[in-house]
Parts: sequence; C-alpha cells; structure tokens
Amino acid sequence: MKRYPRDMAGYGATPPNPNWPGGAKIAVQFVLNYEEGGENNILHGDAASEGFLSEITGAAPWPGQRHFNMESIYEYGARAGFWRVHRILKDIPITVFGVATALARAPEQVAAMKDAGWEIASHGLKWIEHKDMAEDEEREQIREAFRLHEEVTGSPPRGWYTGRCSMNTVDLAAEVGDLAYVADSYADDLPYWVKAGGKDQLIVPYTMDCNDMRFAIQAGFTTGADFETMLRDAFDVLYAEGEAGAPKMMSIGLHCRLIGRPSRAAALQRALDYMRGHDGVWFATREQIADHWAAEHPVRDFVRPSQMDRATFVAAFGGIFEHSPWIAEGAHDLELGPMHDSAAGVHNALARVFRSASADQRLGVLNAHPDLAGKLAAAGKLTAESTAEQAGAGLDLLTDEERATFQDLNTRYVERHGFPFIIAVKDNTKASILDAFHRRIENDRETEFAEACRQVERIAELRLKEKLG
Repeated sequence: MKRYPRDMAGYGATPPNPNWPGGAKIAVQFVLNYEEGGENNILHGDAASEGFLSEITGAAPWPGQRHFNMESIYEYGARAGFWRVHRILKDIPITVFGVATALARAPEQVAAMKDAGWEIASHGLKWIEHKDMAEDEEREQIREAFRLHEEVTGSPPRGWYTGRCSMNTVDLAAEVGDLAYVADSYADDLPYWVKAGGKDQLIVPYTMDCNDMRFAIQAGFTTGADFETMLRDAFDVLYAEGEAGAPKMMSIGLHCRLIGRPSRAAALQRALDYMRGHDGVWFATREQIADHWAAEHPVRDFVRPSQMDRATFVAAFGGIFEHSPWIAEGAHDLELGPMHDSAAGVHNALARVFRSASADQRLGVLNAHPDLAGKLAAAGKLTAESTAEQAGAGLDLLTDEERATFQDLNTRYVERHGFPFIIAVKDNTKASILDAFHRRIENDRETEFAEACRQVERIAELRLKEKLG
C-alpha cells in the first residue's frame, strides 16, 4: 500500500472543545528551557563547542575547542537569567524542559523549581542535535536521560521534549518512557493522540513563534517590545476564539540565557500582567494539560480507512458509488494517509477514481443507479442505501398518480439521455425532486451527464457522512 504518514487534517474546521477547568477561555502554558550545562562542549565529551541560540552573531561550532564567549553566555543563563525568570514566574504553574546533564549541574536551580511547584519535564540527555544519530544510540541516550532525570530530581519525567530531534525521537521517547505527553511537535493549538512506540501517545504541541529563541536568530525579535507584541497578539486571537466557544492552548517558550537578560525580562513581566488582567485564563503546566485532555478526550480507537487492507476497504466502501466496487479498489491504491480517515477524506479518494475514469466507466456508474420510485423500488430490490434515501424523501409513499408521473418522467429521461435521472434525494423534498426532474430533462446530454456525475458524487458524500460521521 502507498501510505503517507503525515497527518495534514488534524481536527479540521471544528476542533473539540477542551472544556478547560472552570470554563477557561484559554490555557496559557509557559515553558522554561533549562539547557545551561548541557550544551555542546568538549568538556561534555562533544566534538565541538555550541553554535546555537546565543547572542553571538553567526556563531558556529569550533571543532575540538572550547569557546569561552559561548560558554559564558550559557553560564549567564544559569547564574543570573534563571533567577530573574524565577522571580517573575514563581507564583504560577509552568513547565521546565530540563536537559538531564544540565539539571545535574544545577542543584540550587532544581531545588527552586521544585519549591515553586513547577513541572520538570525531560529535555533529553544533552542539548545536542539528534538528526544523524543512530536509532540504537538515541534510544540509549533517552534511557540515560530518564535515569539521570529521576536521580537528580527525585521522580521520573512525565513529559518529554527533545527539540533538536530525529525522525525516531517521538517513537523512542514513547517506547522508553511512561509519558503523559511528548511535546516534539508544532502541529496544533490543542493536544492530540498518535500511535508511537507501540502505544497511544498524547502529543502536547510546543511553539516556535511565541518563543524567545527568536532573539537569537536572523529576522527574529530585536527588542523586548517585539516579543511582548507577539505574545499579546497570540493571546488576543486565542482568547477571542475561546470566547466564541473554541478554547485553545497557548504555548510560550523561554530560555534562561535569553529572556533572563534585563533588556528582555521586562517584556515578559508586562505580557504576564496583561494575561492576568483577563478573566477565564488557566495558567497550567503541560502535565496538567495532558492529564486534563486524557480525561476529557481519551484516545478513540477506530479502524482507520487508510490502514485497512484491500478486502476490508472494498467491503466497507465498495457500495458507496452504486454497485461500483472498482472505485473503492482504485481508491485503496492511492497514496492514502491520516487525512483520509474521515468522511471527507474517503470521499475525496473515491471521487478521484470516479473523475479520472473513462466516460464509459462513469456511464456505467450512472446506469447502476435505480430509477426514482421505479419498478425496482416497487419490487423492493433497491440497495439498503437507496431504499433509505428514497424513503427519506417520501418516495415510498407516493399516490398512484404521483407514481405514474415519476415513471413517465423516468422513461422520457432515459430515452433522451441514456441513463437514469440521478439526484441526491437527501438534499431535496418530493416537490424539489419533481421540479429538478422537469427542468433537467430538457438539458442537452453533455450538460446532464456532468450534472448526473455531480449528483453521484454528492450521494456518495452523504452516504459516507452517514457511515463515518
């Protein structure tokens, strides 16, 4: 099977209501990344110095050498920046993404995190790149990160965020740890479930936009006001969506060595004060959000169309286009993925096969449809779907005069166009069906063929919505 692993659909136009505690309109989640002492450094057994997320313009790793300036910038985050952020945020629940080796070099900071009641999630063993790391090596690093994290903090992490991850990271973190959530995703404003590491794993997405890392990249933030504006704008949009009945989660990413600088810390304080000035704001750790989501929206197991084998897929959807299982067979051969695990997704796949078929093949589909209120209906020989559809429009309760009218129109229509009159009866009433019958019978064949094909697709769409929701 050709299958596309990425989920490009998500929750679609109508995301679930998270039902945040107290009816909150927004969940605000601050993350403080604690990486100082876990960054690339030959003292830590790495091949080169750190080159990422610092004040040094154009910084690059120095192979085999220590980088005094870079080290001192990271040291600032541990020595001064952490404590400034701690003073601002110590009274609200936040999550620390703690690099295990950095936490091991920060006993006073870890004690302060615990005293504040902050969640300490794992940020991996070291603050290094994982994209080229062998799977077995990364698995062992994750295991060591869990072990060291528990040794240093007193309890295992319930959340995980690598950041500089590989394509294996989420699977490996879920496999190795008993995690309430993984945060290595930027794909949504709400948590969502995935299959990872052989289990159902909740993802609580993180952010790159409302993140002070943009002070350390080109075309990023220049002043604290830039960061504050970004936070306030994001908050306002999400708060308004919450007021409209669709609450979301707002993630905010911080780093001790960046936001902890006095030139930027004031912006964090102002943004926090602004958010506190609104009613219905739930400040929460990611662990709290994950536990709430798991209780409110537990994983929903269902057989995903994109994962069905050919026989199961055809059995499920072979009758959606009337008596035309070849359409389902062709759809199963397409590049299906998670975005096809819905009524709209399956319909799109089926419709693609129908649209790309020859005129004779599509004519065969049209001719597979029964006449409306015709002889097959009278004899009770319609498919279950057609029977229910025609009954829904009252076509099973016609008077003798109405039945004679339909049969006359059926005969004249087929003689003129060469296929039966097709209309999505669920969209219509008996009166509107008769009106369309009289109007469309006069169309030229090309126009009516195109209209009949559109109606066939609409019937399929309605059937799928009935079947899949």
